[in-house]
Amino acid sequence: MTIAVLLSGSGRTLANFIQLLAEGLLPVDIRLVISSNPNAGGLEFARKAQIASTILERKGYDSDESYADAIFAKCREEKVDFVVMAGFLKFVPVPEDFMGRVLNIHPALIPSFCGKGMYGHHVHESVLAMGAKVTGVTVHFVDNEYDHGPIIWQQPVPVFENDTPETLANRVFAAELEAYPHVLNLLAAGRIQLDGQRVTIGK
Repeated sequence: MTIAVLLSGSGRTLANFIQLLAEGLLPVDIRLVISSNPNAGGLEFARKAQIASTILERKGYDSDESYADAIFAKCREEKVDFVVMAGFLKFVPVPEDFMGRVLNIHPALIPSFCGKGMYGHHVHESVLAMGAKVTGVTVHFVDNEYDHGPIIWQQPVPVFENDTPETLANRVFAAELEAYPHVLNLLAAGRIQLDGQRVTIGK
């Protein structure tokens, strides 16, 4: 299974994928890394792993649609099966031929604590402000609304009384490191079926 990874920041998720690949625990071929940020740490992980990468900054395009056109044109060139968003902070409409082929991971249990502007520490601060006792991660297919597409996998994470946004973020990210590769393994095995808004996982 071939994938492109889209990122904007540190690249910790990409680094996790690369490590699992080296250990033979992730049956994917990362064909391309696309960064919205020329200073993203993830570009260095791609370089060290000899993965092709490109930088596409949003400011170079006059609309979300033209930006998406450039991104998915690169993905078509590399003939990727799936596009995996890994901390990609720009909105890109998904073209028809990639519907059901773009994944994202969100650091909360959708439909809670999600939507425009809800990313990173904003999510964890909101969880704590609400007094939630459980949060988690959600892996979902991407549609053309923020944090909205069909849910593939959710993994709960407890919230403790003495949590700070930082301690909670660390615990949630540890769950992300498990959940995203798990979903990619399911996809590679052909076990995920998408029917409208409903995802089923076969044996």
